[in-house]
Amino acid sequence: MITRRDFLAGVTAGLAIGRRVEAQPAKTTLYNGIALPSPWPPRRHTWDAVPQRPPYLIAPPQVINIDVGRQLFVDDFLIQESGLHRAFHSATYHPASPVLRPEREWELRDPYERVTGHPSPTAMVFSDGVFFDAREQLFRMYYMAGYQQHTALAVSKDGVSWTRPSLGVVPGTNIVVNGGRDSSTVWLDLEGPAAERFKMAAYDLELKALRLHVSADGVRWREVGRSGHCGDRSTFFRNPFRGVWGFSLRADRPGSLTRYRHYVETTDFSTATWADGDPVVWAGSDSGDLQRADLRTEPQLYNLDAVAYESVMLGLFTVYRGERDDREKPNDICVGFSRDGFHWSREGRDPFIGVSEQAGAWNWGNVQSAGGGCVIVGDLLHFYVSGRSGIAGTALPGTCSTGLATLRRDGFASVSDAAPAGAARLVSNARGTLTTRVVQFSGSHLFVNADIRGSIKAEILDRGGRVIAPFSAARCDGTTGNGTRLALNWNGASLKELAGIPVRIRFLLDRAQLFAFWVSPSPAGQSRGYLAAGGPGYSRLTDAG
Repeated sequence: MITRRDFLAGVTAGLAIGRRVEAQPAKTTLYNGIALPSPWPPRRHTWDAVPQRPPYLIAPPQVINIDVGRQLFVDDFLIQESGLHRAFHSATYHPASPVLRPEREWELRDPYERVTGHPSPTAMVFSDGVFFDAREQLFRMYYMAGYQQHTALAVSKDGVSWTRPSLGVVPGTNIVVNGGRDSSTVWLDLEGPAAERFKMAAYDLELKALRLHVSADGVRWREVGRSGHCGDRSTFFRNPFRGVWGFSLRADRPGSLTRYRHYVETTDFSTATWADGDPVVWAGSDSGDLQRADLRTEPQLYNLDAVAYESVMLGLFTVYRGERDDREKPNDICVGFSRDGFHWSREGRDPFIGVSEQAGAWNWGNVQSAGGGCVIVGDLLHFYVSGRSGIAGTALPGTCSTGLATLRRDGFASVSDAAPAGAARLVSNARGTLTTRVVQFSGSHLFVNADIRGSIKAEILDRGGRVIAPFSAARCDGTTGNGTRLALNWNGASLKELAGIPVRIRFLLDRAQLFAFWVSPSPAGQSRGYLAAGGPGYSRLTDAG
């Protein structure tokens, strides 16, 4: 152990390294120290079926800034050594699902009914968007009303019970865009001007491009442009880490219907157009994706919706796993995480939100994600998904509804000193502990999201691994219980003394499960991270108090 005074006297070189990260232009080096390659986005010529590790995991930054958001254990980016086990977790369907069913006359129409002999009444998110609007103190859900018919708006006070307001665009209905449609995305833009607070990109089946719209109220829209050429099921999202709009575009291998994704980005939504050669190869299914035992079909990436959540970009990967003539294709949703906005880590490959295997269930046929990703509701994340019931004996959609799945906040992955089923040992070293890479922060209060039956303690180390007094495990008060915002303290000592200095953090777990940690500037525990689609109690893009 070294004293605090000795440590502070010998950190000149470390300070220089740490501050150099913050001084880099945002377009070349991100807040976390990841340097973006040139050209950007990276140019890929083909999609590789072999799983690829993001370059920032192969060569992580010398110093990782952790000032933005809760720090998740979804990959090895933050981990220097560990004797813990990591497990990935799936969301659970809310018992009220589906929370929105087709009921109104304009939701029951299906232009294909005369051909198929079966209707497909529809009130489902097909990307579209679900957000919490702090200005109105309401949840807003945009959805497909009637199969490939309209875009409509439902609202809710609790995110579970939804109503359809009469909006006047089409008298007596909640329709906001009248007419044929396929995939569509709506985004509540908290960074843009008031007149463009809402953005929409809707796929036009005839143009084979996205029509770009903006709106001040999310009800009355005006078209401001058209995108470049793209396939159906193309969507978009906001990447606030870099201040760009990312477009997730359907792509198919030449001569086949094997789906993967192209990507293009722009700083100006209204001028999001591109030449055919501009979008780059982005993401696809690979040999790590699971095949269904009843189909034995090579999986494909059907869609990828993304959103900024805390310190990472969260990706919702809709995976196609094949289909038969007697059941609607059973797409399900997996998750991925990106720390640079382009490369994805997908260590957990089990479905995050799956289909039901019970014929006749609302989600027996197909589930897909919503724009905005998730809403933060207290200690839970709300994920809204489309669900198709299918019609047994056919490949038709059947009734198309919207369901709700929930997950513990930050609960995508956890590390634990126990070995739950399916967990993997990270590194065979120092049983019961996890030590981070060299990190720096400007806050003064350490928080964890954890389920603790014994205890969790932490200690702060210098770059060489020596404990810095008084931040030792012996002096750490520790914490117990189960909570998504638990404080760790050192008998009154403040981490503010170490602000801006490269250090390591070592966690010591005893019968505990750790989901995330962060260093906050406030004893209230704000993370300064991004809040996905918002949530009750938040009025900003970030958790800034």
